[in-house]
Amino acid sequence: MREAARAESGKRVDLLLLAEMVAPGSRVLDVGCGDGELLELLARTRGCDARGIELSREGVNASVARGLAVIQGDADVDLGDYPDDAFDYVILSQTIQATRRPKWVLEQMLRVGRRAIVSFPNFGFWRMRLDLVMNGRMPRTENLPYSWHDTPNIHFCTIRDFVELAGEVGAKIERAAALDASGHSVRFKMPWWVWNLLGEQAIFLLTRKG
Repeated sequence: MREAARAESGKRVDLLLLAEMVAPGSRVLDVGCGDGELLELLARTRGCDARGIELSREGVNASVARGLAVIQGDADVDLGDYPDDAFDYVILSQTIQATRRPKWVLEQMLRVGRRAIVSFPNFGFWRMRLDLVMNGRMPRTENLPYSWHDTPNIHFCTIRDFVELAGEVGAKIERAAALDASGHSVRFKMPWWVWNLLGEQAIFLLTRKG
């Protein structure tokens, strides 16, 4: 993440926006929590009972070193073991594109949590499109820095794709935000196709319909 997309506190803007979507004192499960940066932010600023699962041993160790309750686990498998409504929020930050079964994972998130928050890099961003057209190669950006042959991302997703997926799993979009290349929010009232073009990454707060 570029420096312009960081707040004065040094925290990533997407994490700060995501944290604002979580009600204080909530029970939170962060799926693919990495080194625990978001969990620590939620516990410290929102007073959350924040827990996480992380695939990599390095991430688990880093999270535990922060004093966080994190276990090793795989989102594509282990979410099925959690009971219904075990958490107020289940979060998947910058990870859904790296899961093998994105639709199943999202369905499980909405089952395990009363709300789900998902953030992801937008493959429909205009610079990605331009790079692919002009250079004829898979694009690489700050948010998608890997070469095509060694990337952990296996399901590239656009904002439009995700909105359609949310509808397929019966989710209601309660709140959403898109960030441009400078880390600033794209105007909310713009139509989805504008977000899909100008947003380098997106954050969605979902609930179950009904």
